[in-house]
Amino acid sequence: SQRHAVLVAQENEVEYAPLEHLHDGQGRFRAFDSPLSEAAALGFEYGFSLDFPDGLVCWEAQFGDFVNGAQVLIDQFISSAEDKWRRLSGLVLLLPHGFEGQGPEHSSARFGRFLRLAAEDNLQVCQPSTPAQYFHLLRRQVVRRWRKPLVVLTPKSLLRLPAARSALDELTRGRYQRLLADPEPLDAGAVRRVLLCSGKIVYELLAERRRRGDRRTAVVRVEQFYPLPEGAIAEALTATPGADELVWVQEEPENMGGRDFLVPRLRAARPRAEVRSVCRAESASPATGSHRAHVIEQEQLVRRAFGPLREMDAAHRGAER
Repeated sequence: SQRHAVLVAQENEVEYAPLEHLHDGQGRFRAFDSPLSEAAALGFEYGFSLDFPDGLVCWEAQFGDFVNGAQVLIDQFISSAEDKWRRLSGLVLLLPHGFEGQGPEHSSARFGRFLRLAAEDNLQVCQPSTPAQYFHLLRRQVVRRWRKPLVVLTPKSLLRLPAARSALDELTRGRYQRLLADPEPLDAGAVRRVLLCSGKIVYELLAERRRRGDRRTAVVRVEQFYPLPEGAIAEALTATPGADELVWVQEEPENMGGRDFLVPRLRAARPRAEVRSVCRAESASPATGSHRAHVIEQEQLVRRAFGPLREMDAAHRGAER
């Protein structure tokens, strides 16, 4: 958690930043608090990234929703400057995003907007679900040879979720995976349905599957939306040839999130399969302001993702007749 990047001694208020003391000859690390003017702060960081392309320049919104106040910077510069003026930037936008019952102003970075702005490889839109993925994503941003703005969606609840942790060797080895296969061993021939999702909802789906003892449903998480890893998605679907139901599961309302971007591409990838989506109903607001209503909506969302398989529906209708 970058919020804990600087430690302060209570006795004398001396500040210490561990990331400044990793080894001799390392690069500089600086953390700054900025005023609550998202447009001004993001504009400064964008300009900084143009002058220092070798640095990892990150701007974090306290909640992803606050990026709304800087939308003009995203539209006019970050998403389009390469196409308009050939100006390259490796700026990173760290946007907490996840429906955690904190209300409509603290749930959504509206990442569907970024997907609508995405074209000609102008952006990277990612939602890492493990600490190792998050680390490798930031590392990739520095070591790769080209510079593109990176939008990172990170649910705050994963900071304290025991299931969302990585072993040390996962951090020291490997690379960022744009798609993560099901973490549990399944009989691929027995899988009839594939749930595709992103972010913290994956942990709720995995927990529900274990509770049900369901061995015919695979859970695949999309860690990068744009550029979309179409080859990795096709490979994951090929690994479950008997799955005739593809379900995109998202926490966001139907008119938000990745649904409109991803579902048509899933239909193209598996034209013979039934492709449907599970999400909240269309809404003018990103989330409810009632925590109780949020809990009910979330429980219903997870249950609907594990609705009856198509053949089970047919058998049920036959028994009724």
